[in-house]
Amino acid sequence: MAWIALILSVVVLWVASLCKILQGSSSASKSTFLKEGGSTKRRNVLLVIAHPDDESMFFAPVINYLVSEGHNLHILCMSTGNADGMGSIRKEELYLASAVLKIPTWQVYILDHQDLQDGFGKVWDWNLLSSIIDKEISANSIDLIITFDEYGISGHCNHRDVHQGVR
Repeated sequence: MAWIALILSVVVLWVASLCKILQGSSSASKSTFLKEGGSTKRRNVLLVIAHPDDESMFFAPVINYLVSEGHNLHILCMSTGNADGMGSIRKEELYLASAVLKIPTWQVYILDHQDLQDGFGKVWDWNLLSSIIDKEISANSIDLIITFDEYGISGHCNHRDVHQGVR
């Protein structure tokens, strides 16, 4: 039970830090991030996650903030989360969660790549991840990427691999 409290504390601190960065600690830093000239710049943001449910478990507050500020959010999910044979259900859950989070379905891309299957023992190729992410960045003119920290928030190896793929 203590590990859940620890993970939740880390997630809350991470989200608070990210919001602080996005909002800026002063008007000068806010203008460099959100404004171009005298008007607010709408950012094209890519959230890169490993599995369906990561968006809700780890990133929902950030998603809510970005959407409420008018930023254009895309989700790239690297697997269907099929470790337990429920990939099709988990895909549908991600689409439903995205609708609740006000992200259009056409801006949610879920991979089902043979080399990116969900699982604690499955190591993902960082170069493959980088290549997929680069294509998504180009296709959608992405100017901000959000993903897991180096530890993968929860320590899951797929989360850590996604972090390395983004780097």
